[in-house]
Amino acid sequence: MTPSKPYRVFRTSALVLVVFTLMAPLLWMITASFKTNVDIYDTAKAFVFSPSLKNYETVLQQADYLQFIGNSLWVAFAATVLSLLLGVPAAYSMSRFTMKRSALVVLMARVIPGVSLLVPWYYVFSNLKLVGGFTVLILSHMFVSLPLIVYIMMGYFDGLPTELEEAALVDGLTHIGAFRRITLPLSVPGVATAGILSFIFSWNNFMFALVLSDSDTKTLPVAIFDFVGYASIDWGGLMAAATVVTLPIMLIALFVQKYVVSGLTAGATKG
Repeated sequence: MTPSKPYRVFRTSALVLVVFTLMAPLLWMITASFKTNVDIYDTAKAFVFSPSLKNYETVLQQADYLQFIGNSLWVAFAATVLSLLLGVPAAYSMSRFTMKRSALVVLMARVIPGVSLLVPWYYVFSNLKLVGGFTVLILSHMFVSLPLIVYIMMGYFDGLPTELEEAALVDGLTHIGAFRRITLPLSVPGVATAGILSFIFSWNNFMFALVLSDSDTKTLPVAIFDFVGYASIDWGGLMAAATVVTLPIMLIALFVQKYVVSGLTAGATKG
């Protein structure tokens, strides 16, 4: 049945309202990054103003943000790769051998608030002289990435047919061999999905980096606070820094969204 005209008008209006509500803060952030602090406070220049790249020059040159970008890339990449190396085989084992207790532990790690672990982690890693280094940042980000990868891949492996693995076992392969030669190639979309989501979560992670990093290893979300002072806030620099943090992830999400969706739904439609 063709929807009536009033319904189509209502649906279009609702979609426009939702999109505008979601995009308005982002658009304000981007436009404010091209304004001076005076123009940001001037309501008459909300839409008509003289754009300036001074805020981005401050971010990329004076604030050493290229170093912070490199820190974020390294921590997110290392945490994602290590989590995939550990999480994919673990998810396969839990899926194929029905390890319910291990799956429960992973679920608990997924739902436990990370802030509850910050104090004991800081105490342990400070005694080990690791606070301020990349090692502790990567390990802390893996606390978020690893359960996420295991959770996604368990559902994906549950949806894959087991007949090919059983045939490989009959032909003489071990479970490890069947996983490496049969299951892993079939699960590439799921692995890609888990890796992309893990990288995004690690890139945006703020809490662990705020407590466990120092001036040389802090990541972009933490570096944004350089523009927040006790007496005043450099809103132009803050918005430029936030744009530098946000746009790369938005572009990644834009280009890989179809792969993420297909990877998340493939496990539910196979088998």
